[in-house]
Amino acid sequence: MKRYLGAVALAAMLSGQALAGGLQPFQMVRSLQRVQDRIADGDHAALPMQRKLLGIIDERLRAAAPEEFDDPRNFHALLVYGASGGNPATLDMAVSRLALEGTERTLGDGLVRYTRGDFSGAREILRDIEPLAVADELSAPLALVIGSLLVQENPAGALHLFDKARLLSPGTLIEEAALRRSIAVSATLHDIDRFALAASQYVRRFLHSPYASQFAEAFVSAIITLHKEVDLGLIEEVAAEMNAEQAQAIYLRIARQSAIEGHQRLLAFASRNAEKYVAEEQEESDPRAVLYANVASVTSQNAGEVLETLKGIDARRLSANDRRLLKAATEIAERVVARPVSLKTMAQEEASLANAENTAFVADTLERLQAIDALLKEERP
Repeated sequence: MKRYLGAVALAAMLSGQALAGGLQPFQMVRSLQRVQDRIADGDHAALPMQRKLLGIIDERLRAAAPEEFDDPRNFHALLVYGASGGNPATLDMAVSRLALEGTERTLGDGLVRYTRGDFSGAREILRDIEPLAVADELSAPLALVIGSLLVQENPAGALHLFDKARLLSPGTLIEEAALRRSIAVSATLHDIDRFALAASQYVRRFLHSPYASQFAEAFVSAIITLHKEVDLGLIEEVAAEMNAEQAQAIYLRIARQSAIEGHQRLLAFASRNAEKYVAEEQEESDPRAVLYANVASVTSQNAGEVLETLKGIDARRLSANDRRLLKAATEIAERVVARPVSLKTMAQEEASLANAENTAFVADTLERLQAIDALLKEERP
């Protein structure tokens, strides 16, 4: 509460000074960067402060005369504002008023396109910019922006730029974002060592960031991508840095995706570890862990046992998506138990369950498996 009140007071002070013309744009952007560093450090109360400051800076930049940007500090602050989540319309309006040439024109046009969501256009304009060759205050934000633009086209180059951003701006929100993005890119490249380093560094330094939920999504997705190569000990090391609720959520997410995609080794590992974090006062196992551990076995020779286990799950304790998954898995298990199924058909059904997004359903199981197909096409948790 004390931090939040301080942030409100600072916002009010900056607002008054800005409207009175007492603060230069570069001074206001520096204040924004300090607030963003507090966010990276886990100060959630600074989030509304960031929104307030962006609004104040937006108003100040709209009112700025073109000659104010003759001061390189103010022009660079304008670009940092754009790279930091500023209003695209404001950035576009300010840049359009300036007679820019050379690198300044390139940076201005590229960041305007970036803030407007024209990533292909921004990529073409900014791809050849070397962040270390521009003003110091621009280097780290530009490395992060250009790296983000190159992720699909040149993941190795993007990873190199994220490393630059981190080295140029340690302990900041820029480093936090660069580490998060490095996790996904490392998985794309199947660079196990780089993935392990990024995940370990993030969880030790930025776990309290309000953007840590995005780290969790990237981490789980990367684990699934690297399911054949990943060291299970690494997952345990990362989870050990979390509190019990966070660790269980990570293991449950891994178990769910492993069950759906048929990654048995990872499924068994994640389900077992998720159960370790069940609160001591709970008498029953977490129904999600039980569901995920059994989904991949519904067409096995133990289908009867699996069916009984699935029927014993309290669906009221599951999310809507997991209730649909439970229903579909139960229907398949009932079908397997009800009549003899050839090994060929069983294999087809199991493949359909594990790869429902990419495999055509076998005709005689189409109706029952459509629930899983619909589920998998939704955004994964």
